[in-house]
Parts: sequence; structure tokens; C-alpha cells
Amino acid sequence: MRIGVMIGPEKGDSARKLERMLRDIEWAESAGLDMAWIPQVPNDFDALITIAAMGLRTSRIELGTAVVPLQAQHPVALARQALSAQAAAGGRLALGVGPSHHWIVRDMLGLPYDRPAAYTRDYLDVLNTALRGPGPVDVENETFTVHNPLELGPVAPVPVLVAALGPVMLRIAGERTDGTVLWMADERAIAEHIAPKITKAAADAGRPAPRIVAGLPVCLCARSEIDEAKARANRILGEAEVSPNYQRLLEQGDSRDIGDLCLAGDEETIAAGLRRYTEAGATDLSVRLLPIGDTRDELIASKRRTRDTIARLATELR
Repeated sequence: MRIGVMIGPEKGDSARKLERMLRDIEWAESAGLDMAWIPQVPNDFDALITIAAMGLRTSRIELGTAVVPLQAQHPVALARQALSAQAAAGGRLALGVGPSHHWIVRDMLGLPYDRPAAYTRDYLDVLNTALRGPGPVDVENETFTVHNPLELGPVAPVPVLVAALGPVMLRIAGERTDGTVLWMADERAIAEHIAPKITKAAADAGRPAPRIVAGLPVCLCARSEIDEAKARANRILGEAEVSPNYQRLLEQGDSRDIGDLCLAGDEETIAAGLRRYTEAGATDLSVRLLPIGDTRDELIASKRRTRDTIARLATELR
């Protein structure tokens, strides 16, 4: 079981936030966590630039994006940025990408959101070629006609993982990438929907078994505080439920909302929940630390208690 944490989704003053994230990644590495995942939030720091900065402050921990929306930039531009971040991180980047959601691509960016799976497939043709550089990127498909010289090469292979929720995207992820990065997938959805489909696609394509990165909120708390934690998860993370992609994924499992997915309770309860995800087929766990409390100091103390618990469990369950 590989356990990591999400760093960066919390709101904060931009002038101070980068230094806070750098302190968080230094803690994650010193605590022995396997990885950290940096969400690409529409209104926040660029995830790959953040990873480049984190790479210069760490030496061991894997650094992943979860996830970069594909439509926001040309695949050659994304490859160039990823190769640069990979160099800064000394070969520790895991590039999580995805076709995002209509409310980000169409409503926020004003870009088409037609046939996202087909677009992802064509995008990966270009991206995967560019990431294998240096050399010419010559790809022609239904979406792209690219003939671009690229002198950059990877200091180490760049694993690519795709946010794949439905059957077509899972097939594309298995056939063309190193795995998938998930959100809103509970244990049953992974065991009965995600893992079988992506694993079969990878095997049929002659590729290694894929990574399945399950993202979920976690809160260390007393039994009497569990309902509070789940309610807070729904309040601050529930916007994801407006997406049809996530709604369809929830239908594959037993959870109705992100509150149901939240692992809340004592250390034993959290450990048992993490084991269930591994038994379901998740290879990696990306923990969204979910603090509770009425004041800033209470929230900070709650977050630190949860992250210390995750660090202990990462060692015990490895």
C-alpha cells in the first residue's frame, strides 16, 4: 500500500501559500510518505510549477498532479512543462491528466467539451510521443496535426495517469497510460468497475498492471464527531457532485456523496478503511486531510492530528 497526501487545495493568501505548501511537502517527505498529489484547482496555483518548486526542496518523495485538464493547453506545451518539472524534481513526477468536466472546460474556459474521451485518446498520442523525446513529435490524428521538433528529453520516464471514470476512459487509460487517478470512487466502485476494466485493458495491450490512485477525505476524530466530519466534507468538497461524470461514478458504488466516502473516526477505523481500498484494488491512496473545528486554531490542530496518524499508518501498512 502506497499512501500519500494532497497538498494545496486549501484556500489562502497567495503571497504566503507557496511557502506553506513547501513546508507541507517537506513534512510529507520527512514523515516517510510515498507521494504527494497536487490538485490543479481552476482558480489556484499551477500544479506543475508548484511541483518544480517542491522538487527543489525534496529528494525522495514522488510528486504528482491530480489532475491537469487537457483542454487548457496544447499537448506539446504540456509535455514541455512536464519535462521541465521532471528535471526540477529529479525524475519524481507522476503526471496526472484528464478531460476534466463541462463546468470547467465549457463554462469557465469557454472551450468545446465534445467527445472528451476521443479528445483524450488523440491528446495522448501527441503527449506520449513528446514525453519520450528528444526528437521530432510527428503525430496526425482526428484532432491534432503536429510536426514539432523537441530537444527536451526526460531525466527519467514520466508516468502518465488519466482521470478515468467511465468504461471508455478506463479502456483508454489501460491501453495508453500507467494508470488512473480517482475521486468520488468508493471501495465497491473500484472493485467492481474501475479495477477490472482498466486492468483488462492494460493486459490486452501488453502493458504492466496499472496504478489505481484512490483519492478520499480522511479525518481523525472522536466517534461523536464523525457526523460533523462527514457534513464538513459535503459542505467544502460537495461541489464535485454537480458533475455528471462523478454522479455516474457514485452510481457504481455504495456512496451517495463525498460525506459517505469520508474516512472519519479513530486510528483503527481509518486503518481499516485504508485496507478496504487496497483489498478493492487501489494501489495508491491519496489522502485529502479534512480538519474539523470552529476556529482556525482548532482546524490547524485537527489537520495535524490527522496527518500524523496518516504518517504512522503509512509506515505500518506498507
